Amino acid sequence: MMAVLRIVNRVLLGLAGLLLLVLGGSVLAVGLGLDPPSWWIHDGERDVLLSDADRTRWRDEGWWWPTVIAVLAVVVLLALWWLIAVLRRRRLAEVLVDTGDGEGALLRGRALEGVLAAEAGALDGVGRAQAALTGRRSTPQARVRMRLEPHVDPGDALYRLTTEALTHARDSAGLATLPAEVRLRAVKHGAERVS
Repeated sequence: MMAVLRIVNRVLLGLAGLLLLVLGGSVLAVGLGLDPPSWWIHDGERDVLLSDADRTRWRDEGWWWPTVIAVLAVVVLLALWWLIAVLRRRRLAEVLVDTGDGEGALLRGRALEGVLAAEAGALDGVGRAQAALTGRRSTPQARVRMRLEPHVDPGDALYRLTTEALTHARDSAGLATLPAEVRLRAVKHGAERVS
């Protein structure tokens, strides 16, 4: 989800930046005396972008104001959603590792997530595993999702994850604790029914 959000964020920022650059640059170029093409909305240095006739053309139509308000409301809601999604960081960028010298070191959160997911995915009967770190860099928390094969006991898989993968991640990062939220999902058995 975060990867998709990051891609959408970059595309929207790129498009908004390109649009503002083209419009702003063209208005600046026309304002500096460059002759615009005949189809352009802005004719010359003394021209305005929207004339009085353009601004008041649809004012007397019954559908105009509800449409304008609805479009602006949708734009505001999308902008607020985008702002909240950008400001709310779900993943931990780095983990503070206690090196014993009083200063510590920083471990990239993605590296620890990758190792944790790889070790959890290598457990017997685990089809796929994902890991994400949240919280503060001095007290991280792990979120692990595992897809289990039909023959695996969920209690056994959870015990092995706790005693092996989570313990190794906690010890390698020099953490006192590494609380974890684990979500298990079973793969449906694909065998055909024989009558």
